[in-house]
Amino acid sequence: MAEATAERAAPAVANPAPLGLSAFALTTFVLSAANANLIAAPNIVLGLALFYGGLVQLIAGVQEFRQGNTFGATAFCSYAGFWLAFAVIILPPTGVAAALVKANALSQGVGTFLLGWTIFTGLMFIATLRISGALMAVFGLLFLTFLALTIGWIAGAGTDTFKTWVQIGGWLGIATAIVAWYTALAGVLASVNFMVKLPTFPMNR
Repeated sequence: MAEATAERAAPAVANPAPLGLSAFALTTFVLSAANANLIAAPNIVLGLALFYGGLVQLIAGVQEFRQGNTFGATAFCSYAGFWLAFAVIILPPTGVAAALVKANALSQGVGTFLLGWTIFTGLMFIATLRISGALMAVFGLLFLTFLALTIGWIAGAGTDTFKTWVQIGGWLGIATAIVAWYTALAGVLASVNFMVKLPTFPMNR
């Protein structure tokens, strides 16, 4: 009886996935637009990386922990960490990018950084095979995005290979953002019992 009363008294926690996906999508979209040469001001992503893709996505990840969702918590907290780390790298006062340039190690450093995230994203993609087709598409496209950017940066900034693969990564990132927005919208519409439901193609567990 006491346990049942405690359960009724426990505050309900809203589904944090749409928020986390939205934060991830918008930040990814802006940086990818710069990589695809659609905008000429890549540092415009800095504020998003710190606050929306970083802080807000981290909050979503913590809420996933509260709901007992290991995948969501791992994904949102990890990619929040990615955006915060990215912001630290490009934020001039930190001196990280300047130090890499001075040591002639910018391409190698960024390439290694992106390679690690490519591997992590590949591992997360495996988990989506038991969740939904929508998340499979998000993480599959994100894996290809990181892979293309890794190839470009390891080839060396300023080379033709760099320009080609980073631009490819930009377009793949835009596609990733669009699918992430779709998945977020599906969650929001489901939460308000909207008359039209967007399919996410859940997998049998």
